[in-house]
Amino acid sequence: MVSLRGWPSFPEQLPDFDPGAAPERPDDLFLAWLTEAGEHVLAPHAVTLSTVDDDGAPDARVVILKDVGPDGWAVATSSESPKGRQLGANPRAALTFFWPGRGRQVRARGVVMPASAEVSADDFLARPPASKVEAYVGHQSQVLPDPGQLTDAAAEAERWVAQHPDTAPETWTRYLIQPSTVEFWQAAHDRRHLRLRYRRDGSSWVRERLWP
Repeated sequence: MVSLRGWPSFPEQLPDFDPGAAPERPDDLFLAWLTEAGEHVLAPHAVTLSTVDDDGAPDARVVILKDVGPDGWAVATSSESPKGRQLGANPRAALTFFWPGRGRQVRARGVVMPASAEVSADDFLARPPASKVEAYVGHQSQVLPDPGQLTDAAAEAERWVAQHPDTAPETWTRYLIQPSTVEFWQAAHDRRHLRLRYRRDGSSWVRERLWP
């Protein structure tokens, strides 16, 4: 068995965080942390999206955060994908951001609402060409018995996208996670990590300092 002890977890220099000076809204603090992380790490907007399947078992995968604001935290996928079907059956999700190069983690949990068809279409049409083709290929996470089928499906999808540049699949959906809690975690080398939780209370937020 390989020992996993002794590997460094965080850099020597960690950013400062004063929970007492945090803004009133979690999205404002998140955007500040996201911007700061973007100066040091790749893909700071990559996030682990956790859902629940039909058997009640947790499922997770890394996706890209599309937007964040007072209305919610947005991701997008086909409603026919595994995560899309799971969100349709159980519209609750968790988001986890981890930036080890900054010793920071953000977790958000809440209900999920699909955006309008118009907003979802705009999201799809703003995607790069290769991403559009991928969406039209479909069959995400299904068994692929012959890799040649993927080649053929991708070629057909490329032709479709080229012929219909302003068309979005009806299944493409932008989902808004509307958090009920958002937790910010700042690592400390003395293990007295800083945790600040925002908890929704009606139309406002309650800020709570948590034990490490």
